[in-house]
Amino acid sequence: MTPILDLTQLTTRAPAGFHKRETQRELERIRQELVTWQERLYAENRRSILIVLQGMDASGKDGLIRSVFSGLNPQGVEVHSFKEPTHDELAHDFLWRIHQRTPPKGMIHVFNRSHYEDVLITRVLGLVGAAEARRRFARINDFEQLLQQAGTTILKFYLHVSEEEQRKRLLERVHDPAKQWKYEAGDEDKAQQWPEYRAVYEDVFRHCSPAEAPWHIVPADQNWYKAYVVAATLRDTLAQMNPDFPASKAERPA
Repeated sequence: MTPILDLTQLTTRAPAGFHKRETQRELERIRQELVTWQERLYAENRRSILIVLQGMDASGKDGLIRSVFSGLNPQGVEVHSFKEPTHDELAHDFLWRIHQRTPPKGMIHVFNRSHYEDVLITRVLGLVGAAEARRRFARINDFEQLLQQAGTTILKFYLHVSEEEQRKRLLERVHDPAKQWKYEAGDEDKAQQWPEYRAVYEDVFRHCSPAEAPWHIVPADQNWYKAYVVAATLRDTLAQMNPDFPASKAERPA
């Protein structure tokens, strides 16, 4: 079990020494590297990557996906957003709908929200108690271990936005015509529940952060730094995996 983590003690902003313009230039270089690494992963067709994005409302998951993944080959990347479960999904175990969206060999899949919603919002709403949450933590760990044993590398990112920045972004959904489509009834209530969400997230980090699939806490008040951290982590992971192009069929032994 991971030691207790207090999100209120972690910064939501870029470290000193990081500057927007230079970091954006570095992000563009990393994105070009990702194009090559993704092509090699896809061609190798032996392993896959699952990227889990979680965060408070308005932490910037959609924008992050555009910033990091828009330049990659769409044949090798899929994004899945997990909303409120449908009637059919609720008739199965909570991981049923998730398992159908895990990446096959050669693919990168991005989860915009994920199986962790079933131990986050369900707890804040009082639909799942502490005992059931502990059982689900165990099932989640088993599930992720199963994926890893099948060749899937899991990268989990929590986009750590401050209460002040979240409030500002939620107000933009009300007043900015380009963002009003994101507004949902109850956004203000969710903002008021920041302490409750923080507590359940801290519980997730404590119980579901094994060494093989730890959570990365990403400062998310500045979009340019958030995108850089996720892109650099993915680039470094792919470099460590070092996928390679397979030999041509003509060169393979009969």
